[in-house]
Amino acid sequence: MPRAHRHYSPGHVWHITHRCHDQTFLLKFKHDRRLWERWLYEARHRYGLRVLNYIATSNHVHLLVHDQGDDEIRRSIQLVAGRTAQHFNGRRRRRGAFWEGRYHATAVETGEHLRRCLVYIDLNMVRAGKVRHPREWDTCGYKEIQLSRNRYRIINTGALMNVLGISDLGVLRRTHREWVEEALESGDHGRDPTWTEALAVGSRDFVEQFRDAQGPIARNRPIETAGETCHLRDEPEAYLPYLAAEKSPSSA
Repeated sequence: MPRAHRHYSPGHVWHITHRCHDQTFLLKFKHDRRLWERWLYEARHRYGLRVLNYIATSNHVHLLVHDQGDDEIRRSIQLVAGRTAQHFNGRRRRRGAFWEGRYHATAVETGEHLRRCLVYIDLNMVRAGKVRHPREWDTCGYKEIQLSRNRYRIINTGALMNVLGISDLGVLRRTHREWVEEALESGDHGRDPTWTEALAVGSRDFVEQFRDAQGPIARNRPIETAGETCHLRDEPEAYLPYLAAEKSPSSA
């Protein structure tokens, strides 16, 4: 059963990553990624999950969510991961684990750090060399933020605007496009393990407060600094993203 990677505090924005078992490309085909996306919509409908951004790749997924403290994140991931695995294994007559046992959750401070995390998720498949622009990928939040689906909406644009401090939908779309285009033009979209391996990312005050809230289990963990960004590292753990070489096509 999917569970968080040991550390959890309610009330934060969380960047969640969940890998397919042994980094196998179980989400290689579009209809399997669409299945995961449909259950993500169902999680929003059932539990009120506030999704700020997402992407499903061929061997892992990213979610950016705003926690309301109602256990909606755990229940949602349990639903989405469980039903995706059940349908996939049943259709393929496959046995065995579909996901890694734990999903990883990183607390992200709102403001500039959240903006960077949002764009980092958008550019996942650009880093992988599969597309030149996030609008070209089939299962991601970029297009929904820009176009806003009338049906089966997953992104909670109201919650996204709130945490970004933006009050107008048109401004959200324009600034979101500008952030992505700026990262593409600058070439500043390489892999940064901070977003997938840290327990918390933000200012020193934010990270210190997060660490203190964890109690003795995290009290002695060092806070690392890179420029104006601080992060609290988790125990070292292998994380092989979609950038790992893939021999077969990624979509159908």
